[in-house]
Amino acid sequence: MFRSEPTVPDENETMDPFGKFSLNQTRRLFLRSSALSLGPVSLAMLDPDAFLQCARGEGPGTALPHFQPKAKRVIWLFMCGAPSQMDLFDYKPKTIDMFGKDIPPSVRGSQRLTTFTSTQKTLPVAPSPYQFSRHGQSGAWVSELLPWTSRMVDDLCFVHSLHTEQINHDPAQTSIQTGNQLPGRPCLGAWLSWGLGSMNEDLPAFVVMTPSWTGNSNGQPIPSRLWGSGFLPARHQGTSLRPHRDAVLYLNNPPGVSREIRRAMLDGLAELNEQKFEKTGDSQVRARIAQYELAFRMQTSIPELTEISGESPATLDLYGPEVRTPGTFASSCLLARRLVERGVRMVQLFHRGWDHHFDVPKNLPNQCRDIDQGCYGLIQDLKHHGLLDDTLVIWCGEFGRTVFSQGALTRERFGRDHHPRCFTGWLAGGGTKPGTVYGRTDDFSYNTVEDHVHIRDLNATILHQLGIDHERFSLNFRGLDQRLTGVEPAHVVTEILL
Repeated sequence: MFRSEPTVPDENETMDPFGKFSLNQTRRLFLRSSALSLGPVSLAMLDPDAFLQCARGEGPGTALPHFQPKAKRVIWLFMCGAPSQMDLFDYKPKTIDMFGKDIPPSVRGSQRLTTFTSTQKTLPVAPSPYQFSRHGQSGAWVSELLPWTSRMVDDLCFVHSLHTEQINHDPAQTSIQTGNQLPGRPCLGAWLSWGLGSMNEDLPAFVVMTPSWTGNSNGQPIPSRLWGSGFLPARHQGTSLRPHRDAVLYLNNPPGVSREIRRAMLDGLAELNEQKFEKTGDSQVRARIAQYELAFRMQTSIPELTEISGESPATLDLYGPEVRTPGTFASSCLLARRLVERGVRMVQLFHRGWDHHFDVPKNLPNQCRDIDQGCYGLIQDLKHHGLLDDTLVIWCGEFGRTVFSQGALTRERFGRDHHPRCFTGWLAGGGTKPGTVYGRTDDFSYNTVEDHVHIRDLNATILHQLGIDHERFSLNFRGLDQRLTGVEPAHVVTEILL
């Protein structure tokens, strides 16, 4: 029985932490903190694995999801460096007659510029040199650079009014991935792993790939903290899947160590760790055991995952010829489908090379060829396998590009600077409205003028589709209730949801 008054043990008495806790637990404290309240009991009945996760201190401690989710998993296709929205999706015909003329001061306003263009004497308008056409029943405008994407516009929900405050790559990428421009916060995938747990036993909950690119040899560097766990337990960080023989670093046994020897080593290590847990009650000890066991199972599951010879020719043809080359965007998209099919909660592809300060006409078409058919193949393949309805796919970069040219402007050559005020992304599946075009920018693709969607709103909407109320999804760290969407207002974009 629990004592009605706390009892302090003798200072010289040696006692484990659980013993001290039970002696100092009053009936009032017990009833207030008891795991037998309605919330945990309901969680235990609905999702025993999530209940055990919370009991071990590994999850958020509250019943998740908060409500019925539309999506179970996420694939985020992130275009590092920021694609040019007015050359791909945001058609602006009125700029054609403005070629070479300065962007009107009334459009630019007092918005700041980067150091790349702040000293230019002129900011000449550079209309897109590419042809645009309407496609599908939605009538969405798509550039000639994306012929495969244009075939599936009725599967997509375009958002033209995304915006952010960050004007440089690193803080912008950090902000959209973690909710804050300062490093040290968990990314979306880590939050989902921590909050919703894993849906499989043989693969990580969160997997990251960084496919090759051809559009710009000096691709924007991407730090691994973009898929880091921040202040959450380290096991929730993304696992990087590489296109090499060792797809996951340090996974394979070294020469001379057989699988049987490895199994015996892990059994002995688990016994020692269990002894440590009995003495300390530290949940991280058992988390470490679980990670060792997952790595052991991945020695079998990862080679099976990356072996695509069993895929039908029709499936491979969806993704295009590069699907057979490991490390390409098309190959990574196929692996993304195979990962979510096997229960991975979130897959993120970081495709570099979109930072086109100079020579857009040379570099942008190459980037588009890298990703166009791969995106098409992924969406169609998910549909074919019955996965698109509950898989949310997102395509976007960290911000947009300027309508005016960086540096000298000619018909054949021009560049575009960073532009956070508006950019375009698309979503598919996971309870979003297919064949939708949402948000509008001005005639120069410079300011959002209708249905503004901040990146906080994007993250709130993603969480909502997974059954999570972003305002209730938090962890107290350093005295603050930390959230993916931060402390400023964020709104679920219900207009794009089914």
